[in-house]
Amino acid sequence: MHIYAIGDIHGHIGLLKAAHDLIADDMARHGKGQVVHVGDLVDRGPDSRDVVDHLMQGQARGEDWVVLKGNHDRMFTRFLNDPGEQEPGLRADLGWLHPKLGGPATLASYGVAKAADRPIPKVHADAIAAVPQAHRDYLATRPSMHQAGDCLFVHAGLRPGVPLDQQTETDLVWIRDIFLIEVESFGPLVVHGHTAIDQATHYGNRINLDSSAAYGGPLSAVVIEGREAALLTPQGRKKLPGPPPMLFQKG
Repeated sequence: MHIYAIGDIHGHIGLLKAAHDLIADDMARHGKGQVVHVGDLVDRGPDSRDVVDHLMQGQARGEDWVVLKGNHDRMFTRFLNDPGEQEPGLRADLGWLHPKLGGPATLASYGVAKAADRPIPKVHADAIAAVPQAHRDYLATRPSMHQAGDCLFVHAGLRPGVPLDQQTETDLVWIRDIFLIEVESFGPLVVHGHTAIDQATHYGNRINLDSSAAYGGPLSAVVIEGREAALLTPQGRKKLPGPPPMLFQKG
C-alpha cells in the first residue's frame, strides 16, 4: 500500500499542478494511491481561488483526493462569517487581513482589491459578494484529520498525551512547540505541514511536508509506504532526509 501527500499550498496553483503531475507519473509506475493535501490551500500566494477550484473540481470528477483544513483556511472562513471574531489560535494583535498572514492576497484572487488598506466592513461586504458560496462551504467542511495505513494526516500536529478523539481542531490546525519537540511515538506516523522548513523531513515519529512554498520554496509531494517516505522529483523518488541528531533532543 502506498499513499501520497502534498504540503502547504498557500495559493500557488502552478506548484500544485506540478505536484499532481509528479504524483501521476509515480502512479503510472507503481499503481494508484490516495492523495492527501495537508491544508493551507489559501493565503500569501496569488492563486488561492484557482487552488480551491482545482481541488473542488478534482474531487467532483472522482479523484481519490483528501483535502484537510489548515489554519489559514479556517481564518478565511472565520473572516467571511464574522470579521470581528478572534481566531483562537492567532495572536490577539493580528487579524487575517494583516499582510503577514496573506489574507489580502487571497481576497485579491477573488477580485477584492486593497483589502489591507480599506475599512474592514467594506472589505467584508466585498468579500461576501465575491467569494462563491460553494467555496465557503467547501473550506468550512474540510476535515481536520485523516487516518490511512500507518499514517495520521493533520495540518499542524497533535497535542501529546491526548487521545485522537479528544484532540481539538484548534490544536490540529495551529499547534507547534509542544508537538514539534516530542520525540516519542504518537502511535501512527503523523504527517503534517504548518511549520515552514527548508525541505520535507522525516523525524521518525512524524513527517513535516511544509517546505516553504509560501515563501518561495518548493511544494513537496511525497509517497509513503508503511512508515517510509520518499520525495517525488522529476528524476524519480528520493528518500526523505532525517533531521540532524540535535533536533531529536527535547529542551
